[in-house]
Amino acid sequence: MNFDLTEEQSMIRKLIRDFAEGEVAPGADDRDRKGEFPREVFTKLAQLGIMGLPFPEQYGGGGADTVSFATAVEELSRVCGSTGITYSAHISLGGAPINLFGTHEQKVLYLTPICTGEYLGAFGLTEPNAGSDAGGTQTTATLNGDKWTISGSKCFITNASYAKNLAITAVTDRSKGTNGISSFIVSTEAPGFSVISNYEKMGLHASNTTELILENVSVPKENLLGVEGNGFKQFLATLDGGRIGIGAMAVGIAQGAYEKALQYAKERKQFGQSLSKFQAIQFKLADMAMYIELARNMVYKAAWLKDQGRKFKKEAAMAKLFASEICTRVCDQAIQIHGGYGYMREYQVERFYRDAKLLEIGEGTSEVQRMVISREIGC
Repeated sequence: MNFDLTEEQSMIRKLIRDFAEGEVAPGADDRDRKGEFPREVFTKLAQLGIMGLPFPEQYGGGGADTVSFATAVEELSRVCGSTGITYSAHISLGGAPINLFGTHEQKVLYLTPICTGEYLGAFGLTEPNAGSDAGGTQTTATLNGDKWTISGSKCFITNASYAKNLAITAVTDRSKGTNGISSFIVSTEAPGFSVISNYEKMGLHASNTTELILENVSVPKENLLGVEGNGFKQFLATLDGGRIGIGAMAVGIAQGAYEKALQYAKERKQFGQSLSKFQAIQFKLADMAMYIELARNMVYKAAWLKDQGRKFKKEAAMAKLFASEICTRVCDQAIQIHGGYGYMREYQVERFYRDAKLLEIGEGTSEVQRMVISREIGC
């Protein structure tokens, strides 16, 4: 076993860490308060050539691996969860389905602008009545000549306000159950397509979360993504990869909260000595460091398996489940170490705590991850 990052992976980590500390962190609190999307951050990431990091170079990508993607998500999330989830969804939900299942022509048309950062990637799966039960999709697609007509709605969709095209799922043959669900690449500017961004969220205020309304949206026949009826299998495969991104995001947020707590414990004095001298605080920090390292190792293992072309469904679910749950726990303890100050926005850990909770819900709840793991171990 080799637990060292390669030279290229280390360079990417350093590049993103320096960028995160210099360009993302300074405005993170202000963007959170205002609910302001970090447009300028992503313009600069595009200039760095990072927006297509794990995708093939022939489509404008960086040709890097999944481990590098995970380190990038972790470093961005370490200072700003909103930036981390925007980047993770752009790659793992926006670009990945097209890269995995698209034709060469589709990749040229739709993956290339995602890689260059011309617009953000997004993926329309969740519906008001089809969340954990994604097989319950109600959006429909009907073939009329050389056009598909799509009608329905999607909710809780990341990045759609900043996407010009995105992959969505729709039922093409209801009699076939989940084998009657297909995927399509749809223009957000098509007549009948509306993107509504008015959710008031607990956290991740600077990320874009939208509702999609499709009213008889006409889509060219050639915009079917992959094989008709394979949409359900496609989005399950997409989510497997996306869970690595969410796991990396959880590690990053937890790391950021831990670092804030450690710094505060060293500086804050009570009863004549710094908090870090009290065993109760030392044990909290020791547990935080331990859980973060365990979660990071699991995320990187899942990413490594994916890069090796091996099965990683179980490991990705484990990584996402464990990392998201310990992230919430670490952020909770970071606030506890800060005491009353931890409840105040000035000390940032309350932002980390609010941002963390979504990770136990998005891309499959903790309960769904346990279902996936139990199936994979033969229950």
